[in-house]
Amino acid sequence: MPRLAIHRLSMAHPGDLSELEGVIRRGEVRAGDVRAVIGKTEGNGGLNDFTRGFFTQTLMLLLASHTGEAPSALAARIPCVLSGGTEGALSPHYMVFSVSDEAAPGQRGLALGTAMSPVTPAREIGRVAQIEAVIAAVRAAMADAGIGRPEDVALVQVKAPAPQAPDPAARSTDAKFLMALSRAAAAVGAGVALGDIDAARATEAALLTDLSLYSNRVSISSGVEVTCNEVVVFGYAEGWQDGIVAGVAPMADLLDLAGVQAAFPAAPGEVLGVIAKGEPDRSGAIRGFRHTMLGDTDIDAQRHLRGALGAIVAAVAGDGRVFVSGGAEHQGPPGGGLVCVFARRP
Repeated sequence: MPRLAIHRLSMAHPGDLSELEGVIRRGEVRAGDVRAVIGKTEGNGGLNDFTRGFFTQTLMLLLASHTGEAPSALAARIPCVLSGGTEGALSPHYMVFSVSDEAAPGQRGLALGTAMSPVTPAREIGRVAQIEAVIAAVRAAMADAGIGRPEDVALVQVKAPAPQAPDPAARSTDAKFLMALSRAAAAVGAGVALGDIDAARATEAALLTDLSLYSNRVSISSGVEVTCNEVVVFGYAEGWQDGIVAGVAPMADLLDLAGVQAAFPAAPGEVLGVIAKGEPDRSGAIRGFRHTMLGDTDIDAQRHLRGALGAIVAAVAGDGRVFVSGGAEHQGPPGGGLVCVFARRP
């Protein structure tokens, strides 16, 4: 019977995996059982944020030293979802999700499944091909976890690719815009797979324009360190040991403290990790009052967002090790987002 375990570990710098080395050497985690890693590095979160690739390379080398597998083989099957930017109260950290088989009576518990889409070149980013690739990958990850119904899915986390080099066949020459398009396509694809978005409305033209299309169960990041859509699905399935729960709550806007607070009692017990997505409201106002995040030429809007939302979520969690990511296109209502809490039952 599969058993999911979550270890939230700190890092002294983007290549520091000493805490993971420690839990492996102590026998708390078998390197071969690691199925996914989700974390925050201290880069800028933009196209030139190399902290994510540095961490991923170091991670695969560490796991390879314990498993004997080639780092490239590990990278091809273990999603490494990293979000750059630990502004304000946020603390660099990573969550290691491992799955082991342990004998136990039949139960129903939190399951984890993963899948990788085919390589997504720049010309397919933000197009129907990417949407369809994510739909297929989410369904494959659900099958991997043994999750039979979309309604049993708690959260879909995707790391989507950003263009590594200009391509005249791409939808735009603006690399930052393509990064947003990639998040949007992945979010819409995941939403279709979950039944939260009507497949007939999941068109290229709808991306970043029809913001009525969203799912509050998907969290998407994008970056140049990946070449395909790396998918991790969390949900409830028969045959998985009970003990870890996931509580997910929507956020109506950046100031939705009640939404943040609601996620924690939905996952009672010892908090093992927190994921939050947010978005600077494109209207230029929050609850009728003007904000300046989108017009600041000195500090990127997403850095404003991570600093603000990070402080709110970290204050509720009582811990700066929370995964807070901007760019919440189609991942909640305009200007909103979601919070997911993983916890071990008391």
